[in-house]
Amino acid sequence: MRGLALYFFTLAVVAAVVGMAWGIQMSATNNHLLSPAHAHLNLLGWVTLALFGIYYHLCPRAAQGVLPKLHFALAVLGVVIIVPGIVMALRETGETLAKVGSILSVASMLLFLFIVLRNAGGDTA
Repeated sequence: MRGLALYFFTLAVVAAVVGMAWGIQMSATNNHLLSPAHAHLNLLGWVTLALFGIYYHLCPRAAQGVLPKLHFALAVLGVVIIVPGIVMALRETGETLAKVGSILSVASMLLFLFIVLRNAGGDTA
């Protein structure tokens, strides 16, 4: 694995490690107030980024060009912004970051849909 696929997968593993540590911390303190943010870190960070990485590894032609790089930027920014945004929303200190992160995450997925459809049926290797 290399290039864009490796970047997605590496960040996915980082998100998994952070999510696991956060889960242990919540369990040790018996404070699960931030579990929705933890869940989004695991789902958008670990699962979704890993799936993107696997797709780009299996379909390397799909990783070529500007759009996949934009996809990477949107996906990473979405995770990096939505998780603290959810923390802020749960602590009732503002919802703006959660909203911005949500929009970036949806935009990332829509761009990924376009990339998948654009590369459907073609030679993947």
